[in-house]
Amino acid sequence: QVQLVESGGGLVQAGGSLKLSCAASGRTFSSYAMGWFRQAPGKEREFVAAITGSSNTYYTDSVKGRFTISRDNAKNTVYLQMNSLKPEDAAVYYCAARLTALLYTNKHSYTDWGQGTQVTVSS
Repeated sequence: QVQLVESGGGLVQAGGSLKLSCAASGRTFSSYAMGWFRQAPGKEREFVAAITGSSNTYYTDSVKGRFTISRDNAKNTVYLQMNSLKPEDAAVYYCAARLTALLYTNKHSYTDWGQGTQVTVSS
């Protein structure tokens, strides 16, 4: 089990950028697949991006070319660089972890979650 703490959310104008961070506890961070999810008011929590311990990545179609997921295993941290933000990207963004070498897009596949960080995009 890992504890996850997100940071980096805030208010940004459409077209702007934000970089989210998720710091994880524990000594086996590199063995965890990490995911970013988001949840807008009244909507289901949805997959955004995921990365394996060896930095294989996968994105949902709506963020491809705009968002980049990365990780620094020495710092036990995963990042989500978000560029060209749109109003529809506004949501609470959650970091999630699963002890696995595989990638998962289903939120039910992840075992550990952070508390979330709010991203607001003004038009």
